[in-house]
Amino acid sequence: MVTGALGGLGLLLASIGLYGIISYSVSRRAREIGVRMALGARAMDVQRMVVRSGMRLAALGVMLGLVLAVGASRLLVAFLYGVSPLDAPTFLATSALFVAVAFLASYLPARRAALADPLVALRSS
Repeated sequence: MVTGALGGLGLLLASIGLYGIISYSVSRRAREIGVRMALGARAMDVQRMVVRSGMRLAALGVMLGLVLAVGASRLLVAFLYGVSPLDAPTFLATSALFVAVAFLASYLPARRAALADPLVALRSS
């Protein structure tokens, strides 16, 4: 039970960190988004561009994380009592949660940036 609670806490902290990193990277691109909007890009195109880059980063992170998790579980097999080292449902659920958090972390700031006035975005930078 303690291991599950610590795992859940780690998952929560990782999700918060992932959201922070992706939303920060989107906010750093406010000037670029403002230029694109000023040149005639549609809000949907800007949102799609930002979400695509965030999801590409998330997919890379999930793949790398799964490889590292499989390697770590093989090393820690002696400490796992009653749990298989390659617990596919846990790996799938965790990966799905991170992809969902990455989607929200890139979609919400992208929507906010796409709805902003391009002149305000260009002046603020």
